[in-house]
Amino acid sequence: MNHRTWLAAFCVAASACVPAAAGAQDKYPSQPIRILVGFPPGSSTDVGTRLIAGKLAAELGQSVVVENRPGASSDIAARAAASAPADGYTLFVVTIANAINSSSRNPDLVDVVKSFAPVGLVGNVPNVLVAHPSRNLKSVDDLIRAAKARPGGITFASSGNGTSPHLAGELFASKAGVQLLHVPYRGSSPAMADLLGGQVAIMFAPASTALPHIQSGKLVALAAASKDRIAALPDLKTLSELGLKDFDTSVWFGLAAPAGTPDAVRRRLSAAIQSALDTPDLRAQFRAQGIEPFKAGPEETARYIRAEVDKWAEVMQAAGVKLE
Repeated sequence: MNHRTWLAAFCVAASACVPAAAGAQDKYPSQPIRILVGFPPGSSTDVGTRLIAGKLAAELGQSVVVENRPGASSDIAARAAASAPADGYTLFVVTIANAINSSSRNPDLVDVVKSFAPVGLVGNVPNVLVAHPSRNLKSVDDLIRAAKARPGGITFASSGNGTSPHLAGELFASKAGVQLLHVPYRGSSPAMADLLGGQVAIMFAPASTALPHIQSGKLVALAAASKDRIAALPDLKTLSELGLKDFDTSVWFGLAAPAGTPDAVRRRLSAAIQSALDTPDLRAQFRAQGIEPFKAGPEETARYIRAEVDKWAEVMQAAGVKLE
């Protein structure tokens, strides 16, 4: 075969392959999709994922299966998802926990920026800064005055070292110019139990968890630790409104695909997410669980995740926090 004949044959073969690959993407999805969640059943992230999975199944015309792979602050699930084929049939629920893991620069943890191609944000759970009534802290100003009067004397609970409630406390201390004493627990339940018992002074807690205790008077709400005010507590000002600029520690989550997933597939998934989040029934179901819908396409989601990684890296470095 001479050079000209070979070149012609190659071009014919190549042109045949391109439509085949494009056709496979056009037909997406042609089989069930699985979503890996790094938290246990019943968690806010799990519940929110299952709610939107049902809508995605209807939008895409394929079953969408949610699999829980809890452990290591969502790193176990991240590792499994990152190693899956980049074909859009395995998705990962990326969260603030994964951004924090990536912020640590720990090579043993999955780098969410390098390992995944964002699809879209889905929702966030706003946090609220709460105090035990026995501490006589009625406002953020009270808290800052007390902390300045007794450096390291005000305790704050968290669900563990390097978790978002821990870093929220460190971010508050940095922005307010105070020293707080971190008390880590093995999970949010024992942390909340000791806060309710008065063993610790304050905590950054999910609004959905704290709300019943605020309403019963067992906890005092000092401020919303989110970008916007909390729908269930409309009169509660945000920390940004109270002078701590750009303070937002909401527990966000979204969907991502393994790096290398075709853009056309991600756009198809993103459009389905956007459509699902526009439905009144899903929005109502989200808010009943304390989740605020959080819409963003692939590019905006990528920028948001990078900004979160940078933010928490700065907080961790300033506070000397290291993840094991």
